[in-house]
Amino acid sequence: MLLRHAEKPAIRPAMRRLNPEWLDELAPQDPRAVGTRKDLQRLNRIMGHVSILTDLWRRNQPDRWIQTIIELGAGDGTFLLEFARAIAPTSRPYNVVLVDRLNAIRPETLQAFRDLGWKPEVVTEDVFDWLPRARLDDAAIVANLFLHHFDEPRLTALLETISEKASLFLALEPRRSFGALTASRLVGLIGCNAVTRHDAVLSVQAGFKDKELLSMWPARGWYTQEIEVGRFTHCFSAQRFSAAPRKQP
Repeated sequence: MLLRHAEKPAIRPAMRRLNPEWLDELAPQDPRAVGTRKDLQRLNRIMGHVSILTDLWRRNQPDRWIQTIIELGAGDGTFLLEFARAIAPTSRPYNVVLVDRLNAIRPETLQAFRDLGWKPEVVTEDVFDWLPRARLDDAAIVANLFLHHFDEPRLTALLETISEKASLFLALEPRRSFGALTASRLVGLIGCNAVTRHDAVLSVQAGFKDKELLSMWPARGWYTQEIEVGRFTHCFSAQRFSAAPRKQP
């Protein structure tokens, strides 16, 4: 999937609104949480997030210098696994760190990474506690439908820490737009459960538009891009100057 600027709808929710999402309050084994994670797998496919992330990855050409891929708010780990499968035919194996405060990752998911030659590690800890003390070298950090959970002060602090730790950062978030909000109210039509129906609307209301993430990102030393992709997705990418591949003469 090629990235392209999407047309902006005429009406957009003006301000971010944050409210607690039900999934965050459920135990990983709760049947409602299990159903919602399956719904999220389906919604990621509908939004094309694996394809979008794969395209972002290839545009940044990180294979020569990235050693580790870290997903913040990894959930059940299946999103990054699908991404790994997408790039595996043309990329070497990576170390993978799946970070989430709740462990919802099944053993078979970890084995699927190993079958690709990748080395997975699970970190069951709050991102704000783990990331500042993590010792990372040549790492790419990925966030999928994660940043919108935080208000501006916490998000600014998180992005500052990411900029200190990562060589490459890629984020896919809900777009805060009239079209995305309308679609979020219709996810029940594809069989999503009550938790997903509730959280989908809140996710869009807390999503991003324009250059909101860029305004919170450290200004110097990075190549950055913030764009809209497809109908519902807001993308942010940042690559450290020193990590960018040199052009051949």
